[in-house]
Amino acid sequence: MRTYPTAAVAVNLLLGLPAVVPVWLLWYFAVNWPLAELGWTRREPTENDGVLPWLMLAVPVLAVFAAVWWPANHLLRRRRRHRYADPGRAGAYWTTSALLTLVPTGVLIVVL
Repeated sequence: MRTYPTAAVAVNLLLGLPAVVPVWLLWYFAVNWPLAELGWTRREPTENDGVLPWLMLAVPVLAVFAAVWWPANHLLRRRRRHRYADPGRAGAYWTTSALLTLVPTGVLIVVL
């Protein structure tokens, strides 16, 4: 089976759809704790449960997403490397994959 660069684009865009949830969890955590402590943002007024409940929710969600995203891209990168890509350009592949995964979140930010 041939794997073209378009397969990597399609896989990462499709994985970007469920990635909206982990990205939102990371953003919500960052806004309410580290960025609020630095004074860059304001905390949500009703957020008074602390960090632990969010970590208990976010860590499993992020782990499941990473457990799907990383092997899928590793498989595509390995198949693609033998035929089409220069092995020294792994950084470009992973950066592009991560940015493509963020496209659906960016579209939602612009639309909403």
